[in-house]
Amino acid sequence: MKKALVSGASRGIGAACAKALADAGHSVIVNYRKSREAAEKLASDIGGAAVRADVSDPEAVRDMFGVAGSIDILVVNAGIAMQKLFTDTSFDDWRRVFSVNVDGAYNLIHAALPHMIHEKWGRIVIISSMWGIRGASCEVAYSASKAALIGLTKALAKELGPSNITVNCVAPGVIDTDMNSALSPDTLSSLVDDTPLTRLGTAEDVANAVTFLCSDSASFITGQVLSVDGGFAV
Repeated sequence: MKKALVSGASRGIGAACAKALADAGHSVIVNYRKSREAAEKLASDIGGAAVRADVSDPEAVRDMFGVAGSIDILVVNAGIAMQKLFTDTSFDDWRRVFSVNVDGAYNLIHAALPHMIHEKWGRIVIISSMWGIRGASCEVAYSASKAALIGLTKALAKELGPSNITVNCVAPGVIDTDMNSALSPDTLSSLVDDTPLTRLGTAEDVANAVTFLCSDSASFITGQVLSVDGGFAV
């Protein structure tokens, strides 16, 4: 049994990943920032533990790892979205998106690596987005941050390969989660029409891909971007 930490795991894709990893036999740390009740209930349900930390704060992440202990599997999931014209996106807006989505990944991985390198084993899976692959109008900050995670994945995979640590990325498409609940029915319908499998994805669809990449079956897979998007980005 390995110990996993999933960031932003109180709901949506993060919660599904935590459940799937627990079902695969791992001990799971449920990270959250605001939704304490939901995180603690999930942790109780899967026999894990809930630990609060704002991933954009390096000191908070270090403190979380001090509580959680050594981690063998890290799922970098916590993130925020923003829909704005680029000309309406302030520098503070830009920095907020990058501080959570990109700096958060840095903080989590930096804290997890010493143990993984020492043990010569580790699994890191980073949640990007199909918009990080193809870009989205009125989501420049979000798309840029998710594209940065793809570059991070590829470069870090090369650096950590000799330590038997795999680094992979999952790029979800249109997933039925709270993050997309603000979209209008017409917008969602249009996105479904553009998806060859003609449906919204589920958090479990993404979690299944993440769990596979964390398994022994994926031990020779690293530096890859696995699109879980129903064919949207084909």
